[in-house]
Amino acid sequence: MPQDAPSPTPVDVLIVNGIVLTMDPDLQQYEPGAVAVRGDRIVAVGPQADLQARYQAAEVVDATGKVVMPGLINAHTHVPMTLLRGLADDLRLDVWLLGYMMPVEREFVSPEFVYLGTALAAAELIRSGVTTFVDMYYFEDEVARAAADAGLRAVAAQTILKFPAPDAKSYEEALEYAEAFIRRWKDHPLIIPAVAPHAPYTTTDEILRASAQLAARYDVPLHIHLSETAQEVENMRQAHNMPVIPYVKKQGLFEAKVIAAHCVHIDEGEMHTLKHHGAGVAHNPSSNLKLASGIAPVARMLQVGLHVGIGTDGPASNNDLDMFEEVRLTALLAKGATGDPTVVPATTALLMATRMGAQAIHAAHLVGSLEPGKRADIILVDITPLHNAPRFRRDPHGVYAQLVYAAKSTDVTDVMVNGRWLMRDRRLLTVQEDDLLAQAADLARRIDAFLIQREKSVLSKLIAIEQATEEESYEVQVKVPIAAEQVEDFVRRLHTHPEVDILYSRHYREYDTYFFFADDGDALRYREDEFIGPDGQVERVRYRLTLIGPSHEHAFERAVLLSRSRYLAQATHSLRFYREYFKPSRELEIVKDRRRWKIRYQDTEFFVNLDRIERPTLGTFVEIKSRTWSLRDAERKAHMITALLHDLGLDPAQAVRVEYPNMAT
Repeated sequence: MPQDAPSPTPVDVLIVNGIVLTMDPDLQQYEPGAVAVRGDRIVAVGPQADLQARYQAAEVVDATGKVVMPGLINAHTHVPMTLLRGLADDLRLDVWLLGYMMPVEREFVSPEFVYLGTALAAAELIRSGVTTFVDMYYFEDEVARAAADAGLRAVAAQTILKFPAPDAKSYEEALEYAEAFIRRWKDHPLIIPAVAPHAPYTTTDEILRASAQLAARYDVPLHIHLSETAQEVENMRQAHNMPVIPYVKKQGLFEAKVIAAHCVHIDEGEMHTLKHHGAGVAHNPSSNLKLASGIAPVARMLQVGLHVGIGTDGPASNNDLDMFEEVRLTALLAKGATGDPTVVPATTALLMATRMGAQAIHAAHLVGSLEPGKRADIILVDITPLHNAPRFRRDPHGVYAQLVYAAKSTDVTDVMVNGRWLMRDRRLLTVQEDDLLAQAADLARRIDAFLIQREKSVLSKLIAIEQATEEESYEVQVKVPIAAEQVEDFVRRLHTHPEVDILYSRHYREYDTYFFFADDGDALRYREDEFIGPDGQVERVRYRLTLIGPSHEHAFERAVLLSRSRYLAQATHSLRFYREYFKPSRELEIVKDRRRWKIRYQDTEFFVNLDRIERPTLGTFVEIKSRTWSLRDAERKAHMITALLHDLGLDPAQAVRVEYPNMAT
């Protein structure tokens, strides 16, 4: 007697009638195809007739007219920054990051901020077909919690910086937080914890080494920005005489499973280093274009054999989380940059957002392709809309081109992660958008108010980026022009006068740039001091910022008591940075050669400066000044300055009572 046919195997979900793109190593396609899911895993993928005969499902999903494919992987982002989207645009990376993002983050970022921003991002990610994202931010516990609540898969990396952050007062505290975070989330079904030393320029050798050791100890990824800008690479060469990738290798970074974001400015040797150590690269085309960081050499990376994924970067520098845009731009940019329309074809671009992206983030054992045993992270994409019609079937790779060059994120209709539906028929099931949008609008009003108040004051903008200390200065000072032929005699008198005791002397080249503001009496001075040695060579350079308030003057017989409020700060950024950040209404540059002596004259200390003003050409001046604390003391010192000028062979009647910027305007 004939044997009975075996009973169908029960499964939870059977997706049928779809164009199934497995994105597996053989790029197998099935049309009509089917995918069977039980629990959190894919049980089978193949021809529809075969799977319908073998499996009986509690839920059958008809995917007619739709592509069934692995969920997209966003390989680099900062999802809580959805709450900072559009806050500061059309700026250079350093001005954007250090002048706006970080000051606002210090003021507003909290666990509640991070959870809200992540939840808002989750809705956007799900709608655009993303099932896994790789994050780097503060309070990463809240990123993990919000992602898990929304049902998304995430590599969540806790940020480590060399300076205080919203969630840590020191890098030691940040490392402790990161380790505790890893322990809490290790082995979670959706969350892969990671550590994120932000970038070489915002960390130290010690932080990089400690972060790599932490990641290796717990076998979790290490997420970092590398070689994002040409300036970063140039600074690294100047500071350490090597490019960025060799530098981080020297710190032992590649002992960990590295996810390297950007890598815009790396050469072929560095690519081979990354490949040799199994590092993945996260390419961020929109962000790199928007911040003018450059175009990463993706075509060459792929030829070398690197695993390159695609990321959106944060929503404040993109400004969205739409991976369909990024995949399309990845293909187009590579063609435009190389002049070769055959590089990064549609199939490769889609692989970068799926299986290769999973390899880049060290999660290919879990996701990235539709294969039995992998997690059921699946999306359905409708390819029947007007913008994707008609469909040609001659070339089996045509469907990849449809997805990359014509499909839009709004074509995603259904999203499953870990066997759970997060969106059905474009309806979100795990996130309440309306509530999140209302909360985000309220926060935006508060951030607007903060920035509007900050922009009213140059001082508040200075304090936001540098540690400024206030100093109220009272000086008695006078300037007297001196002819070139008098200089040698003046210096001789200064060194030989019996009542002048020289305490020390200095020689500088000073480059001053003054920023003036239309509605403010303040002036901001950026000064570069070159210390000149006895051999005439520059020994060291010092950079300073001084915010100078309006002066209040009182004349004392050709000397002036000058009172003004000054805020002093070390200048840690470039002149270009300050120009773009402060946006002065006008500038003035003064270059001078300064010889300075600190002297004691009649038991009172004075500074004597011999200044040759070279730009603009104002001539040479002797400036004598002394700090003071009272009108009586000021009057006494004013008389002493007059006497000192006589002793040094200068005429007090020639005294000038204004500062150099006033002379130059």
